[in-house]
Amino acid sequence: MPVAPKIHSDPSQGQRISPGSLLERLRHSLNLPLLLVAAVLVGLGLLAVWSATKSTTAYSFNRQLIGVGVGVVVAVALWRFDYRKLSNLVFPLLAVCVILILSPLLPVIGVMVNGARSWVSLFGQQIQPGELAKIVYILYMAALLARYRGRVDSGLEYLKCFALMMLPVFAIMLQPDMGTGMVLFVIGMAVLFSAGANRRWLLITVGVMLALVVLALLLDGALDSLVGSDVFIRDYQKNRLLVFVDASLDPGGAGYNLQQAQIAIGSGGLFGKGLGNATQSSLGFLPAAPTDFIFCVFAEEFGLFGSLALIALYALLMFLVLRVAFYAFDLYGTLIITGILGMWIFQVLENIGMTCGLMPITGIPLPFFSYGSSFMLVNFVALGLVLSIWAHRDAKTGKR
Repeated sequence: MPVAPKIHSDPSQGQRISPGSLLERLRHSLNLPLLLVAAVLVGLGLLAVWSATKSTTAYSFNRQLIGVGVGVVVAVALWRFDYRKLSNLVFPLLAVCVILILSPLLPVIGVMVNGARSWVSLFGQQIQPGELAKIVYILYMAALLARYRGRVDSGLEYLKCFALMMLPVFAIMLQPDMGTGMVLFVIGMAVLFSAGANRRWLLITVGVMLALVVLALLLDGALDSLVGSDVFIRDYQKNRLLVFVDASLDPGGAGYNLQQAQIAIGSGGLFGKGLGNATQSSLGFLPAAPTDFIFCVFAEEFGLFGSLALIALYALLMFLVLRVAFYAFDLYGTLIITGILGMWIFQVLENIGMTCGLMPITGIPLPFFSYGSSFMLVNFVALGLVLSIWAHRDAKTGKR
């Protein structure tokens, strides 16, 4: 069983704090560079979403603003919350994660969107519980592997941890939601790596999983014909993977999406067409512009230099989050940071890569940028957890 870390008491508790001391403590508990970079990303994302939604009624820019507002409130609350209180809740966190993932399958509240049952309708609002499950999954995996104190050196223990890691992944594939399933798998492997799992076992695991994916693609057509329905993977999901090899394989679907995305990026040139002048999205050529292909909108309006600046901002965000991991109070905090980094880095690489033809099209959104109140809320929750870890890195001295 894990030993809960000792939480230091604040020696100034019960004493009157001067305004100068209060400001100093506030400055010390806030990671201002991280907040600034996140604020700039959110601001640029809102500009891109406004541009992508101004010529359509299918999306609501006000809803995106509400998502940002709620996210800010939640992030502030989490900044003041002591994340260590969750370190022993392994199986409750697993239960919450699986319930969130499976809730769209319920007949009363589940909603089918784009061939996947990934949404629930509550009080007239559609919510994507799989997005919220990402954060719970990070907390669950961190709590599970923090028990091993940085060494998962038993083959049996590794298999047990991997099996527990895959439960939510298998659950999300029932919807089926391939994109979220990939994100959960990457998060789990990142936390396993940081928790001290044997590197050879991790490489073997990745190799076996890739071999299974290839085998599933090869056998999918035959099994579908034999059973009479989709078995492993839906046709549209398979097409998304195949056009990564040859865009002409699905010219009316995923191949068309990729071609239009590349046209949008290329038409931006060096300096772009200017804010609000993304013709590919405004004229309806670029599908899912506010969500999956929001980077294309930004690239068309701000050009190559704007795109490189955006990528540099994401790199700086990851560096600042990684820096927090080195100051974390305990292994649990470090593993939470690892999970968040794994989630954000993979989403950024996959989203931008798929628009350029460097990665398969999976529908994975861009952190702090893509349209979606549920997705925006999840990013702010992750940011709030990072701020909580920074604020509690050492309640007594502020140093590791």
